[in-house]
Amino acid sequence: MKKDIHPSNYREVVFKDMSNDETFITRSTIATRETIDIDGVTYPLVKLEITSSSHPFFTGKQKLVDTAGRVDKFMSRYGNRNKK
Repeated sequence: MKKDIHPSNYREVVFKDMSNDETFITRSTIATRETIDIDGVTYPLVKLEITSSSHPFFTGKQKLVDTAGRVDKFMSRYGNRNKK
């Protein structure tokens, strides 16, 4: 590995999902002002509005949109314009 090319502030950081209070620890260089204590260790804290633990697509709570009705409506309204 080359020396002196890696960021000096690469450290463990806690990301917290504010919608469901789930936290996870990973390594990052993100700048933070807040800290949090987890198991007696103080980590920099990054607050997130949504993560994979609360996003409807990943939790299975996403509502599917019925596009077949929309396509039929579009074709009935605009589909006959080329048949003149």
